[in-house]
Amino acid sequence: MSNSDQAQAGTPEGQGPVEIDEELARHLRNKREDLFEKFEMPHEFPPEVIEEAQERTENVEAEIQAALDNRTDLRGLTTWTTDPIDAQDFDDALSVEEREDSYVLWVHIADVSHYVHPGTAMWSEARDRGNTVYLPGHTVHMLPPVLAETVCSLVPHEDRLAHTVEMHLDKEDLSYDEIDIYKSVIRSDARLTYTECETVLDNPAAAAEFLEEPGMLEEVDLGGKNQLIWGLAEEMHEQRKADGSLVLNPRRDRAHTIIEECMLKANKAVTHELMWTRRVEAMYRVHPQPSPDEWSEALREIQELDGVSVPGGTWGEPRKAVNATLEEAPERQLDQIQWAVMKVMPRAKYMHDPFGGHHALNFEIYGHFTSPIRRLSDLVNHWIVATNEMFEDLVALCEHASERQKDAEQCEREYKKFLEEVGLDPAAVNNRGIEVVEEA
Repeated sequence: MSNSDQAQAGTPEGQGPVEIDEELARHLRNKREDLFEKFEMPHEFPPEVIEEAQERTENVEAEIQAALDNRTDLRGLTTWTTDPIDAQDFDDALSVEEREDSYVLWVHIADVSHYVHPGTAMWSEARDRGNTVYLPGHTVHMLPPVLAETVCSLVPHEDRLAHTVEMHLDKEDLSYDEIDIYKSVIRSDARLTYTECETVLDNPAAAAEFLEEPGMLEEVDLGGKNQLIWGLAEEMHEQRKADGSLVLNPRRDRAHTIIEECMLKANKAVTHELMWTRRVEAMYRVHPQPSPDEWSEALREIQELDGVSVPGGTWGEPRKAVNATLEEAPERQLDQIQWAVMKVMPRAKYMHDPFGGHHALNFEIYGHFTSPIRRLSDLVNHWIVATNEMFEDLVALCEHASERQKDAEQCEREYKKFLEEVGLDPAAVNNRGIEVVEEA
């Protein structure tokens, strides 16, 4: 299972950037350039792409106002984003309500396809790049930041165009009573970091400091909504584990769990809609399963780790066996358990039909929709959902996106290895960034 199928960790707050000197900064820059050449990764945008992106950021307020005639106005919903402290764009936002027999969960995704669509220079460039590449301390974007960090970013207190996935979930089993996917206009009430989300969960009244005006607290009830969505996310998480979904990070904090579970629920809803209601080809995410012998090999390797024991009654269900083991294992062995699993896991890939399912998640049908700023697959699926138009080269698009993701992951591994070789901690650089300090 690739990193892109999991929610990404946030940045620890209250820590300064990793300091390096100018010579080391030069070595890092040279290494990145070598890797970009090796993996054929364009890290600068052509002038025509930048020009097109800049043009799409003009007259935004008037464009959004005009769009209200053909979109659902959700600006009255309590809505907020939760992202890492160093997030440069906010591409998803949440709203939630509890009703007598159901929960209503809205996942609002930046409507990137309104600005970037087939025939544009930005689309061609995004197609070539395939995804955003995240190296520790350096990002190679799929879309020009001048667009992604402005009109496509669901910043607080400003109207934004969104693609909303509205899900009515049965209270008994959280199944979909109703799925509705539509274009909307939203207005985020607050931008929370992961740490701030934890603060609000501990003390709902603290939400006031993250609102435009403290007096909005009762009207918006950001604290209460966060507690409600945490309870829902926890229930979805436990249900997913009980259904056999592999959970390689069982000690994830509440904020990350909220985002991960809500995004998984929305992605699953969209691809079920595409497959079972519309019966169309799209960019589905398919994850083959290891062979029984490979799973046995992984479980034996885990069982041999010091202080680790695979529960005897779970060996026949490897994903549940790993989940149960991770929950009880010593902290020092978590990485080794995860690595034993990752070694036998086939690579997930994009395909034009979903059959084969997603083994790690144990989803019959799955695909990506919630990150159109950083993944070509999501952008393509947004276009298909909005227009019902098919792509003649969809098979080639799937193969290309899969290859670009493979290249991105290999590039990241090689860059992390280089950081270690020059005495830097990739996790620290990734979480805290880098500051170049001039020599005295």
